[in-house]
Amino acid sequence: MLTAIIATAESERALVPTLAALVPGSTSGLLSEVILADAASRDATAEVADIAGCRLMSSTAPLGTRFKAAAQAAKTPWLMFMRAGAVPEPSWVDAVTAFIHVTRQAGDRRAAAFRARPVVEPRSAAREFWSLLFAIVAGGPSPDQGLLIARDHYEAIGGHEGGDDAERRLIARIGRRDIALLSAAMGQRRYT
Repeated sequence: MLTAIIATAESERALVPTLAALVPGSTSGLLSEVILADAASRDATAEVADIAGCRLMSSTAPLGTRFKAAAQAAKTPWLMFMRAGAVPEPSWVDAVTAFIHVTRQAGDRRAAAFRARPVVEPRSAAREFWSLLFAIVAGGPSPDQGLLIARDHYEAIGGHEGGDDAERRLIARIGRRDIALLSAAMGQRRYT
C-alpha cells in the first residue's frame, strides 16, 4: 500500500534509525517497500540498504530528479517521501493508516506531513518554533516533516521538479490548504 522513498547522501549512520522506525509499518503490512534515492554515496549506505532489504537507486542527479525516478519505480498507490535521519513517532503507522482511509473514503486529493518534532538536539523547542514559523510564512510544512501523497495525485501535479529545492517547490505546488498534519510527529537526527 505504501512506499517509503528516502533521500540519502553519505547517510550510513543517519539511515539506521530511520529504517528502524519504519519496521512497524512493514510488520503491520502498511509499508510494502523502501527505496533509497541516493546521491551516489561512497560510504556504507549501499551496504545498509542491502542488509535492510531496501532498493537503492543511486545517481549524481539533483534531489528532485532522484525523488521522481524513485516514485516512478515504486509499486504502491501511496508514497511517503522523507530524508535519512527522519524518525517518525511510533504512532506513525496508525496516523498514516487513518489518513489514507479517510482520504480514500472522501475521494480527497490531499497530502499529509508529520508534525515537526526534533529528536536529538538540545534546542528542541527552538527547532520546533522555526519549523512552525516556516509553515506559516512559506505556506506549508518543512521538507524535514516528510510528505505522504497518493501516487496518482503526485503524478497529476507533475511530481518533483529537478533541482535540490524540489521538496519545497512540490509542497508549494500542493498548497498549504491541501496538506494535512498527521497526528504523529517526525524528528530529524543530525550526525556530524
